[in-house]
Amino acid sequence: MTREELIATITALLASAAQEKTAPSEQVAMHDTVEMLTVKECCSAVKGLNEYTVRQLIARDELPYVRCGQGKRGKILIPKAALLTYFSGGRS
Repeated sequence: MTREELIATITALLASAAQEKTAPSEQVAMHDTVEMLTVKECCSAVKGLNEYTVRQLIARDELPYVRCGQGKRGKILIPKAALLTYFSGGRS
């Protein structure tokens, strides 16, 4: 599987998971591409956020994520839109 195919598969899975978890009135229009951020990039995107907090939000299932790679050592990717929605007061 090529990198592009993997990204397309992950994007489709995230889109379907987002539609299942949100009420129809809360659905956000999905674009063809979803910008994914690493834990460090999340800290850069939200002022005052640190890696520990991002990892805790993931552990408590408050932020959606995808783990790319093998096992617990794989890279964690978080959708940028979900991160910004969470910190703009859109918590569920």
